[in-house]
Amino acid sequence: MHVPPVAVVAATTLAAVLLAVGVPRLRRLRWVSAGAVVGLLAGFAAATAIGSLGPWRAVANAAVVLLVATGVAVFTRGDGREALRAVRSRLLFGVPWGTLVVVAVVLAFYLFVQFGRDGRLLVVPFVSWSYFYPLGVLASPLAHAGLGHVTGNLIGTLALAPLAEYAFSHYPTERGASSFGSWRSNPYVRAFVLFPVGVLIVAQLTGVFSWGATIGFSGVVFAFAGFALVKYPLATVVAVTGRDVISVLWRTLGDPVTFASASPSFGPPWWAGIAVQGHLFGFLVGAVLSAALLARRNERPNAARVWIGSVVLATSMSLWAVWWYGQSAEYVLFRAGGLLLVVVLAVVLAAVAGADDRTLLGDLTGRQAASLALLLPVFTMCVVAVPVNLTTVSDAGLPGDPVEVDGYEVAYVENVTNERVAAVNVPYFEQATDVTASGVVVANPDRGMWTEQVSASELAFYGDTTVTVGGVGWRESVGVSRQGWNVAGASAVYNVYLDPPDGDWRHAFASESATADPVVAGRQVRLDADGGAFGVSVVRNDTVLETVGIPGENETATAGGLTFERNGSRLLASHENTTVTVASEESYE
Repeated sequence: MHVPPVAVVAATTLAAVLLAVGVPRLRRLRWVSAGAVVGLLAGFAAATAIGSLGPWRAVANAAVVLLVATGVAVFTRGDGREALRAVRSRLLFGVPWGTLVVVAVVLAFYLFVQFGRDGRLLVVPFVSWSYFYPLGVLASPLAHAGLGHVTGNLIGTLALAPLAEYAFSHYPTERGASSFGSWRSNPYVRAFVLFPVGVLIVAQLTGVFSWGATIGFSGVVFAFAGFALVKYPLATVVAVTGRDVISVLWRTLGDPVTFASASPSFGPPWWAGIAVQGHLFGFLVGAVLSAALLARRNERPNAARVWIGSVVLATSMSLWAVWWYGQSAEYVLFRAGGLLLVVVLAVVLAAVAGADDRTLLGDLTGRQAASLALLLPVFTMCVVAVPVNLTTVSDAGLPGDPVEVDGYEVAYVENVTNERVAAVNVPYFEQATDVTASGVVVANPDRGMWTEQVSASELAFYGDTTVTVGGVGWRESVGVSRQGWNVAGASAVYNVYLDPPDGDWRHAFASESATADPVVAGRQVRLDADGGAFGVSVVRNDTVLETVGIPGENETATAGGLTFERNGSRLLASHENTTVTVASEESYE
């Protein structure tokens, strides 16, 4: 397997950080680190000289290594040593081993279960389509929709999970408690078993109780944020900023120079791609667990700091982006309601942090009242999630001649009603499924799946795409291709073809005919897509005079008194001394 230089740099810098944090008393470490940096820089220079590493990538790698090396050097001196001692007092050898185990599990799922190692990613079987499809519900928190998706969540995990793990602590925090008094207090068990297992349990909760078809580890990332925020509010805000720094460094390593240009957008607005309910649920679960831990340890963080941290964190992490489905392909953003949600959330978390055991009403204490206020939305979300996630597919068959692959159907459709419907009637939820789809649709009733994988506009822009279906341990790809003509003054005429995994290309869809605006000798020209081929008809007074196939390159054909010529990508119609362009072949990016 080819290991890119970026991976070598990432592994080397991570090893340097772990060494610096775990063994700061090693006096020779500074010389080891200095030698490693010099060696890496020399290696980059040599790689650049022989042409295996571009100059800008060499600069990016060198900059990141120097940044990490200088950061380690500064932090391990002076006041940084006190912080390192505090870290080692709670984390085994000063290293967040549980975080690294979690990152390894998520990354392994992406690389090997989803086949992300070779770029042909398998996504559709790992979405939580319905409670009737347990595999999707269980796998969705670990699965991701793309490289950017998994990278963002892993970066968020690396930034926030160590703070939550520090609050959890590998060592007992009670005065006089023994680290090896029982398996529950054993630092190795807490680091390598209890923390990762707890994280995976939270992941399953987000998979079960997030509303709708979801995928990704982001609910757990928000749980890390909620857990850390109640205990260390300002440090959590800094960690979120650190997440952005790590993201910039990673993108710089992978793409040190970027060239971009304006291009169409085929997806919904960015906020409509946020699973805000799943994020909020994970955030609240993390906060509940943190509040329980504080109550057990009888600790009370600064309420004002928790309030400030909650507002800043919830705003920067877009918990205000509350949205729902509108009519057809429209989405509605409730920005004002989302901001109110942030304020209420901050007030509740501040109350949880500052509450004590003094009696408020009857036997109800302040701590209990604040805890109930925090538990109420969590319980409500769980109750609502059950009917929302009980979806099914009302009509298993797709129109036309779909490609069938082990229970999946893949077809190209236009203006077809989405057949994924609620098994239980939930007010307002029907808007999420009572929409029409146009594009490449994948359906599998056994998995509760009916989804538009590629929109019609996206296929029209790119011309070709591939849809991958499968399950645990297997995958198959179906190719999709569009060919068409832009008709002068009218809509495009096109055919769509599908390529089954074990067969030949087949015709899947033909658009309606379109008549060009130009009039030649009292006649108009109509382009037709039928059966996978293109035809041209001569029309006069709404009567078709004659039809002929579109001629090949630099060839001509006659029909209805007109002569048609294919000149490059243009289709010309002529009569005597009059020649007009009636259509041009579609071009794709």
